[in-house]
Amino acid sequence: MKIEEAIEKKEIEREEMEMEMEMEMEVDPQDEPEGSRRPQPWTKQITVRGFTASILIGAIYSVIVMKLNLTTGLAPNFNVSAALLAFVFVRSWTKMLRRAGFVVKPFTRQENTMIQTCAVACYSLAHGGGFASYLLGLNRKTYELSGVHTAGNPSTSIKEPGFGWMCGYLFLVCFVGLFVLIPLRKILIVDMNLTFPSGMATAVLINGFHSRGNKMAKKQVRGFMKYFSISFLWAFFQWFYTGKEGCGFSQFPTFGLKAWKHTFFFDFNTTFIGAGMLVSHLVNLSLLLGAVLSYGVMWPLIGQLKGDWFPASLEETSMKSLYGYKVFLAVALILGDGLYNFVKVMVCTIMNVHGRVRDKKLSAAVDHQKKHLDDQRVNETFLRETIPLWVAVIGYVAFSILSVIAVPIIFPQLKWYYVIAAYVLAPSLAFCNAYGAGLTDMNMAYNYGKVALFVLAAVSGRENGVVAALAGCGLVKSVLSVACILMQDFKTAQLTSTSPRAMFLSQVVGTAIGCIAAPSSFFLFYKAFDIGNPYGEFKAPYALIYRNMAILGVDGFSALPQHCLQLCYGFFAFAIAINLVRDFSPQKIGQWMPLPMVMGVPFLIGASFAIDMSIGSLIVLIWHKRNTKEAELMVPSVASGLICGEGLWTLPEAVLALAQVKPPICMKFVAS
Repeated sequence: MKIEEAIEKKEIEREEMEMEMEMEMEVDPQDEPEGSRRPQPWTKQITVRGFTASILIGAIYSVIVMKLNLTTGLAPNFNVSAALLAFVFVRSWTKMLRRAGFVVKPFTRQENTMIQTCAVACYSLAHGGGFASYLLGLNRKTYELSGVHTAGNPSTSIKEPGFGWMCGYLFLVCFVGLFVLIPLRKILIVDMNLTFPSGMATAVLINGFHSRGNKMAKKQVRGFMKYFSISFLWAFFQWFYTGKEGCGFSQFPTFGLKAWKHTFFFDFNTTFIGAGMLVSHLVNLSLLLGAVLSYGVMWPLIGQLKGDWFPASLEETSMKSLYGYKVFLAVALILGDGLYNFVKVMVCTIMNVHGRVRDKKLSAAVDHQKKHLDDQRVNETFLRETIPLWVAVIGYVAFSILSVIAVPIIFPQLKWYYVIAAYVLAPSLAFCNAYGAGLTDMNMAYNYGKVALFVLAAVSGRENGVVAALAGCGLVKSVLSVACILMQDFKTAQLTSTSPRAMFLSQVVGTAIGCIAAPSSFFLFYKAFDIGNPYGEFKAPYALIYRNMAILGVDGFSALPQHCLQLCYGFFAFAIAINLVRDFSPQKIGQWMPLPMVMGVPFLIGASFAIDMSIGSLIVLIWHKRNTKEAELMVPSVASGLICGEGLWTLPEAVLALAQVKPPICMKFVAS
């Protein structure tokens, strides 16, 4: 009986794979030679169940990413995780319907790509929409934390979060980015054949899902569901012990009470463990080094200088006390790393473009001979269904005009001529950013945004400088980031034989959903929890960092605490020196150089989350030592389960908080 069942199971799996291949490729005898096949038209790659799954996955990840942003300001790339979740959802759905006796359309790699693209476009706005940085930096709490008595921080530079204006602002600035690089799609993806590593990795994963068969997929699904359940139930269990602030397992003094006072403890957060499993070992080591340098060495030493470097009577959250050193030294590291990489990517871009133009004629004949049949088919699929130029031109012009009119209404301090200047420069800046990301996988939109922040802060004056700088930073950053993500997704579409039209429509729909889902997830946290409290769980560190960068742009170095400028010079130089060593030393040395921008994150929020993420890295390291093949297959599934489980618990936790339902127990540790 078991043998017959096994044979029947194998037969069903084989039939499913054959049906999928038939649905992915259809013969068109009029256009193609006999025996050749072409992908489905783009209208068949778009499905209702695909958009339904996209909305669900996008909403889930919007909440998860928002939580990570508001706690640490650091979120890993969830593209691979979103593709996996799309595969899990739709495969499970089709199997349920098939067992119920319904005839269902097989799940193809093109539909998987469409869902992943739409979901990523949706949750990307929660990550990059400024809800934990430049937009939140405008609220009253951040204004008070950044120093109410400074001339460059006037009381008029406050704008409290509002669902309406946030949705409108996102809609305006993000949709411009969708149209800016469409005319250059062929040049970046086909002619220059840029790698776009994130887009390529996602394509490899999706192609693997749909070529390995059901055995591997089932193992991944089981791993995801198992750790999703463990993570969700563990978060639910922990909730009962958090009756008051500073209670619960998240305050467990793992290494003793003295270490706990300096934030060195393991807080049992499965979201951060999962995130640590997804990012590189270098990121986690950089976080740990930053935590040791700041909370282990620097802050205890500077704290002993209270009364000498800064008055002992100041509040701990004053920008002229120890808190000011934490903020501005983190800013110095971030700016040093950002400036170096900005210059590096620009130089690489200019040299690469020049080299390609110079060698184009010489290499044309050689390249033609080297092209394989598979590459020709991939490019042919990618280029067959073009996106008309008029769509790009009309879309860019229309949304630019809307922005020039509406953005100054939302932010009167940001004058209309600054918006025009941004959109005139946007196409060339977006090309440079996308080209750099295609070579290095580094989306430098945040650094372009910081340049805009300092320029606008300097030219707008003290009364308008902070608001104009933060709003203008978001405008430039959003346009360039959305355009870059679009090019990465075009690379995924090219390698999975997905129609660019289907991909672009998915991106448009995902962005539109994200303009609602991102503010909704933000206000879920904003209404239920104490956002921006430097001693609470949701510190939102980048809100304070961005506002102080704007104040620095307006006031200059007078905004810094005593002796902070000299330390900032040192950390700025340190960030550049570390990058130089990484790029110009032998690989065996350079590969271990820490990432300065990542090191700066624990400076403000503490060491506990760095310990969590390092444990995630340790799990991956041990797993690879024991069974590399299994680790490569299962790490994304297990990590996604850990992240999604605790992330999803945030929804009922927020509802309970809004309903004034408090946990019954406070578990706290005190000295004997």
